Amino acid sequence: MRMMHTKLPEFIEKMINAGKKGGREKPVAINGLENLKSAKMQSLRTGRIEQAVQELATREGIEKIELTVMPRVPETMHTVLIKALDKDGKAQKAVIDVINILHPTEEAFLGDCPEIEDRRPPIGRH
Repeated sequence: MRMMHTKLPEFIEKMINAGKKGGREKPVAINGLENLKSAKMQSLRTGRIEQAVQELATREGIEKIELTVMPRVPETMHTVLIKALDKDGKAQKAVIDVINILHPTEEAFLGDCPEIEDRRPPIGRH
């Protein structure tokens, strides 16, 4: 079985275009991907998210859509690469370490939203 993925620029384009479908063009602001230079997203999940954006964009009284991408597990372990470069840009030494990053959870972004529909599968059942 071949895994299907959506490249980052295509993902962003799909979400922006999803806000334009259904005859009610809504701007889509995407947060959380600003520091990524490249990435691949699961195509199945991309389609589900795209449908959710379309669904919300066609609701009466909606003016814009905010899409925020955040880690599912609030504490994530990251590798830190520290490279020492000479005047020619050639690496002379590198140190590799790790750091835990504590991310805000979804509650920090939901605020006082009165209607929340959680479509996520249980952790471990992605």
